[in-house]
Amino acid sequence: MPLAAHRLLRRLLPFLAWRRQLDAATLRTDLLAGVSVALVAIPQALAYAQLAGLPAYVGLYASLLPSIVAALFGSSPQLNTGPVALTSLLTAAALAPLALPGSDTWLVLAVQLALLSGLLQLAFGALRLAHFADLLSHPVLHGFINACSVLICLAQLPALLGLTGAGQLPFAEGLAHLAASLPDTHLPSLALGTAAIVLLTLLNRFAPRWPGMLLVIAGLGAAAWFGGFEASGGKVVGALPEHVIALALPATDWRQITDLLPAAFVLALVSFLEAMSSCKIAAARTGQRWDGNQELIGQGLAKLTAAVCQAYPVSGSFGRSAFLLQARASTGLASMVGALMVLAALLAIPGLIAHIPRPLLAAVILVTVAKLLSIAPLREAWRSSRDDGLAGTVSFVATLAFAPHIEIGILSGLLLSLALLIYRSMRPRVAVLGRHPDGTWRDARRFGLPAAHPGLAILRFDGPLHFVNAATFEDSVLAVEREHPQLKVLLISSAGINDIDASGIDTLRRLHRQLAQGGRRLACCGLKKQVIDVLERTGLWAELGPHAAYRHEDDALPHLLPLLGAAPPAAPIRRGLEW
Repeated sequence: MPLAAHRLLRRLLPFLAWRRQLDAATLRTDLLAGVSVALVAIPQALAYAQLAGLPAYVGLYASLLPSIVAALFGSSPQLNTGPVALTSLLTAAALAPLALPGSDTWLVLAVQLALLSGLLQLAFGALRLAHFADLLSHPVLHGFINACSVLICLAQLPALLGLTGAGQLPFAEGLAHLAASLPDTHLPSLALGTAAIVLLTLLNRFAPRWPGMLLVIAGLGAAAWFGGFEASGGKVVGALPEHVIALALPATDWRQITDLLPAAFVLALVSFLEAMSSCKIAAARTGQRWDGNQELIGQGLAKLTAAVCQAYPVSGSFGRSAFLLQARASTGLASMVGALMVLAALLAIPGLIAHIPRPLLAAVILVTVAKLLSIAPLREAWRSSRDDGLAGTVSFVATLAFAPHIEIGILSGLLLSLALLIYRSMRPRVAVLGRHPDGTWRDARRFGLPAAHPGLAILRFDGPLHFVNAATFEDSVLAVEREHPQLKVLLISSAGINDIDASGIDTLRRLHRQLAQGGRRLACCGLKKQVIDVLERTGLWAELGPHAAYRHEDDALPHLLPLLGAAPPAAPIRRGLEW
């Protein structure tokens, strides 16, 4: 097979590489890892479907074929795909203005959301746009996740207390509704949910390798059964459908699709970032390579499969992926085995699943989501940069303020962070340089340094020279001209200019001609190859002449000072780093 065809086949069918990775030892490890992750996936799938406003069994459907497809076509062997808390909340928030939770229309819209977000991720992967996810900064993402964690906890408290939920409400209204409903708390539900939270916390602390969720749900579920929980008015999962899974093409309504498209874009972006964080951690621990674009394709296909299975959007799970990493899974076979174990449970014990108390599922969500709550990243963002801290805080506040339209929160943070980035690039650092006693050229104003010569000034510009900051560059040059009446030569220290566009070329050409008309000369040192290429293509390189090819300041001065009638400088004695 030709090499190009082989590479294409490996990209289209990445699971073909498993045969080189599997031997008797790794096969046994992957099988055991798959069984172990299923013990975590079953209770989480039931709980997260409840968070999305769907029947609990839909979470099990989303853990079957979508998980297998993601494992086959993804690039990270340790990434486990299925229902996750953040995607479930995004699903519920997107559907809240359009339908009633738990209704048939709600499920139809959830399927359409899976279809749309899957198509977007598939298109992003095919176009190799994975790096565009980096536009969403970490502070903005952390602010959004923290706010979503608060909203998830608020949404699960009614189920924990045995109350009737009010659906997706604004944050303040949700708090008020919860407070008003407290007198109607179902005490057996409260006792069961509290016991589950305590036991899950203890197991996570003292026995993290045990399948704590399954043990707690099985143990307390049995206690609730024998204690007459349902008879006392307690809410349970309910009967499962007779058919295990129904495959069908999603129904499409273009009006609904246009309503869902913004939420689908946010869901596609956030779910990929969630999956990407797991992939990066696994790659750092195992040394196995992963491909962001291939992972986008795998996640997109998983969502499309979820739509065909009449389920809802899935994503890479940070917790279950960490479980596979800890179990030393080496291929996607572990996730496939986990999905088959979920199917076996669905076929073997549907009656037991139907009688799981809902407060237990709420406790699972609360304990899991509590781990996402952390103000440390936002505090660190404020310490490192006020712009980052502001963007993260705006993302947090806007997500809570605009709930249930939580996509506004992350988009607000994204737009603010990009606006601040553009603003910073409009004001790059510009300094007139002087010779420091250690022999280097530094900011003359900051260090109180004399100029190289009364008729020569050295101006350093730190940043790309493009349309955003070309005016700042021009103002800086004109300011130097005003402050140095005897100026004959202006040397631009250009090592910090790593890019230049048409506006930058136009500004540089205009300044060159303006200085020449006044009997002054413009020179450059430290120009980078990519900048010189643009200068040559536009003809400006020929205009600047030989005085633009100097490697650094000390290379330029022996040629420029004689133009002023001054002797060339002696070679400096350097006692520090040149920066």
